[in-house]
Amino acid sequence: MPTETLIEIVAFFAGMCTTVSFLPQALKTWKDRDTRAISLGMYIIFCSGIALWFTVGFLLGSPSMMLWNGVSFSLALSILTMKIFYSRREIREKGTWGGTKQIP
Repeated sequence: MPTETLIEIVAFFAGMCTTVSFLPQALKTWKDRDTRAISLGMYIIFCSGIALWFTVGFLLGSPSMMLWNGVSFSLALSILTMKIFYSRREIREKGTWGGTKQIP
């Protein structure tokens, strides 16, 4: 088996494992609509990193890297979007974000 094929097989399963491990958090966030414990800064950096790994996969011509980073990016971006949306809603409804009173 050529080394490139072995690398692609390992990359496929590594990507599958890391992406599938992220799925329970995404499903819980969608179900509960609660993003208070999620760090906005972390998800912005995380989405940026995943987009860069997707780009690396594209430049290397690695279908596995593109597939799993594309799926991970979609999941993470949906959580980031919910974080922003629900945080803005919390500020409008309660006048607070994360329990800290906002100055008018």
